[in-house]
Amino acid sequence: MRLESKVAIITGAASGIGRATAELFAEEGAKVVVVDINSAEGEQTVTNIRSRGGKARFVHADISKEEDAKRISEETVKAYGQIDILVNNAAAFVFKRLEEATVEDWQRALSVNIMGTALCTKYATAHMKKVGGGAVVNVGSVHGFVGQPGYLPYAATKAALVQMSRNMAVELGSFNIRVNCVCPGAVLTEHTLHRLKELGSTVEEMGAQHPLKRGSRPRESAAAILFMASEEASFVTGAFLMVDGGYTAQ
Repeated sequence: MRLESKVAIITGAASGIGRATAELFAEEGAKVVVVDINSAEGEQTVTNIRSRGGKARFVHADISKEEDAKRISEETVKAYGQIDILVNNAAAFVFKRLEEATVEDWQRALSVNIMGTALCTKYATAHMKKVGGGAVVNVGSVHGFVGQPGYLPYAATKAALVQMSRNMAVELGSFNIRVNCVCPGAVLTEHTLHRLKELGSTVEEMGAQHPLKRGSRPRESAAAILFMASEEASFVTGAFLMVDGGYTAQ
């Protein structure tokens, strides 16, 4: 198993890519801390993991609040003794055009997607330093690389996340802490299906925009995150990996 004896924190793990990642990490031997603002679905992720013989616990937290970001790491160390991996997957999906986006919209996107990621990383890596290293995987998006009307706050923060990953990698490399960014494309989650309905589009139409002619499953992004978190990527840091079916290659 690729993550045997490792302790991993995964934010936004109540559904979608986060849940798929938590379940995959547990299958690979990690003790998983499931973090989300949605307690009911977060606990369901834990139940799923435990029903298959894995180890997991839930921490309710709003990562945009510093006290919560700090508490996540504190509760993880209290429960499992260390932190080896952090997956910053939690995100605020703020989809607005320039003329529509309010100050509150921008603050929400920035507070979760940027500040929340920074705070969780700050406190988790402080503990990683004590055990001689670790891995941070930030979950970006194709929207950080391509322009599309109606996605401005989300896209801007996801683009910033790529550069944050590079800077973190440079700052933390001497502590043997790797930082990378996985950038999914169209993932068939409940949120994506809801967004397609809002846009009056279909899964088939979305898939047709990709060279592979389909959307992806959450497990496919989880597999990329697993690679970046594992020792298989031991000399990879400051990188970004597109998991987008060739969308950004066009």
